Amino acid sequence: MAISFELIHECKQTGARYGKLHTPSGTFETPIFMPVGTQGSVKSLSVEEIKSCSEGLILANTYHLWVQPGTDVLKKHNGLKSFMNWDGGLLTDSGGYQVFSLSKNRKISEEGVLFKSHKDGSRLFMSPELSIKIQEIIGADIIMSFDECPPHDADFDYLKKSVDRTLRWAKRGKKEKKSDQALFGIVQGGLNEKLRIYSTKKTIEIGFDGYAIGGLSVGEEKKEMYRVTKLLKNLLPKNKPRYLMGVGSPDDLIENIMNGIDMFDCVYPTRLARHGTALTSKGKLILKSLRYKDDLRPIENDIDEKLIPYSRSYLRHLFKAKELLFSRLVSINNLNYIKNLMYEIRNAIKEDRLYDFYLEMKKNTTYFI
Repeated sequence: MAISFELIHECKQTGARYGKLHTPSGTFETPIFMPVGTQGSVKSLSVEEIKSCSEGLILANTYHLWVQPGTDVLKKHNGLKSFMNWDGGLLTDSGGYQVFSLSKNRKISEEGVLFKSHKDGSRLFMSPELSIKIQEIIGADIIMSFDECPPHDADFDYLKKSVDRTLRWAKRGKKEKKSDQALFGIVQGGLNEKLRIYSTKKTIEIGFDGYAIGGLSVGEEKKEMYRVTKLLKNLLPKNKPRYLMGVGSPDDLIENIMNGIDMFDCVYPTRLARHGTALTSKGKLILKSLRYKDDLRPIENDIDEKLIPYSRSYLRHLFKAKELLFSRLVSINNLNYIKNLMYEIRNAIKEDRLYDFYLEMKKNTTYFI
């Protein structure tokens, strides 16, 4: 097996988990947040900058890399890491999220999913087997089973058919895998507790190196997401890593960590940056607002805690002028904030005080409003 997971401590206040994920590309402390490099790039950031504001484990998107640059180019570079000059850890999703996000341009069958390319309208067919083959070419340390991410408001009949099909696809993908990459199974079932339990048990029966929870953060209320992860807390194997896909806001991170999650990814910090907002120890700072036109303070109120040495006024100017430097600087700030938050959460878990930390965070920030 290409990875192993070491569960080191469970917080006595919350049951949150502190562990270490051992991979061929290094060992990573968990809980961990993975910046998203959809197309082999965390938007606007160089590899050196990604290293400085992450834990060294990032995510890339199988569907998008399949469309461009394509597997022929990736083969010539011996995989994505060489292509993008990245020597850290890498995880790839399977393309299953695009079954949801590109729902207007795809058709699902038992064999797989027929997509209409968002680039040129060409017909693209992805099967569970092809998803695995593409991920083997990409060369990630951790790869995902091909699944369907259904809409959160799908009815029971649709969800049941979708869960069963995802389970069949998981078996086909596992059978296809020839590499020594770690393969994670994905638990689906929407917001239905019965189907979530069913999907979890059946996915565990197939047997994987880790388990992902899919189909959340797709439009449902936050309390519904937390209800599902709390349900699965004692169902997923304790000795395997647990990955909640597509979640990354500060409140969602700590809530789900208390529900036993070890790994997260999300475009949230970098997308928020591109739209004019910084993450701080007090809450979101909407830098594009007129109120910061003449504000000479840095992003953080406490000078010693500032993550980039530029005034709010200057940053607002960059945003209004549509300068690319804004996205780069605030993306670095936001990812650094999340990196530091995860560091503090891990320390709180080890010291059995995560619930106290959670209450302080609720009191002192605006993330929970």
